[in-house]
Parts: sequence; structure tokens; C-alpha cells
Amino acid sequence: MQVYGRTTSFNVQKVLWFLDELGMSYQHIEVGGRFGGLQSDDFSALNPLQKVPVLVDDENVIWESHSILRYLAASYGTTDWYYASPYQRSLYERWMDWSQVIFQPAFMATFWGYYRKTQKNRCMEQITRDIQECEQCLQIIEQQLSHAPYLAGGKMTLADICVGAILHRLTSQGLAITLPERVTQWFELLKTRAGYQKWIMSDFTELKGREDF
Repeated sequence: MQVYGRTTSFNVQKVLWFLDELGMSYQHIEVGGRFGGLQSDDFSALNPLQKVPVLVDDENVIWESHSILRYLAASYGTTDWYYASPYQRSLYERWMDWSQVIFQPAFMATFWGYYRKTQKNRCMEQITRDIQECEQCLQIIEQQLSHAPYLAGGKMTLADICVGAILHRLTSQGLAITLPERVTQWFELLKTRAGYQKWIMSDFTELKGREDF
């Protein structure tokens, strides 16, 4: 099994974290960013969109981070990560979709607008609006966590992988963002996971002020 993608890619980090949660053996191949290679013929044959992450599992090639996570859960996750009931799966899959469509774009807007820009190129008015969107998302999460310690119930699921991966970088880029009480408690739970510490909390300072990739 091979995972293609630079370590500093947020979407790659989610896949690497989940692979560690599953206890999988894999080869990590750095591609993209300062490593280049996205436009090569070999990589384009794996993903015509020329983006990371890409997972190669024997003859199976999967791209898009949440598709990779679903594939891994269904293939290797047993009942701890892949529920037999379609309805029970929907309890965490809806948060995966919400994260990808709502929360992650709001976070990425702050990251590209603030952290990835040089100071002279920042638009603080827009960044403020993007922070407000993130804070609205955090309040939604806060409400959900009033029912259970994790997003989809009493144990960690792919919902926590996808949504929880955002929190470290959101709160570590230098913006004034305060997490609500239950979100803070949940964040502390996630930070006890070895994979979260290794991949999600890894150094991303090489991206500061980098507008070119």
C-alpha cells in the first residue's frame, strides 16, 4: 500500500492519521509542493486531477481524501470503523460531508487568506468574515457534542477524523479563535491519539507566506 502526498497537506494528514488508527503498514511517498511531481505522467495516470492524496492498494487506486477514508474503513476497519447498518454509517458520514462542504472551506479560507499570504497581501476584512464562518461551525459542533463525547456517539469515528483534523491548524496559525467548552474537551481527546500527534500536529511552518502552492 502506498500513500502519495506531501506531509504538510491537510487532506493527506487525515489519511495518514486514519492509517495509523487502523494499524496499517504503508509506504508514504512525498509528492506535491516543494517535492513536485504532480504533473508527471506517472502521477497523472494515478489521478487525472493531479492532486493529493492518492492511495494505491494493490491494483486499486483511490483519490479524494474522504473517498480514501471510506474505502479504508470498509476494507480494513472491521465493525469498529465501518458499521454494518447503512443508517449507523450515515451518522458519521453526514459529518464527513458537512466538514468537506462547509467547515473545511471556511477554515481553508482563513488559512489561505491569512497564513499562506504575506502580510501585505492579506485582506483582514475578508479574513474576519471567514473566521466568523468558522466560529458558526464551531457552535454547531459544540451543540452536537452536548449529546456524546464524539461527534457520532460514544466512540471515535470518521466524523472525528475529518472534522477534528481541522482544529489544530485552525487554532495554530496565529488568529484569535477560541474554541467552545465542549469542543475544547473533544480537541483534548483527539490530541491523545498518537496519529493525531504525529500527523495533524506536525510542523507546517514551511507554508507560511507561501502563495505559490
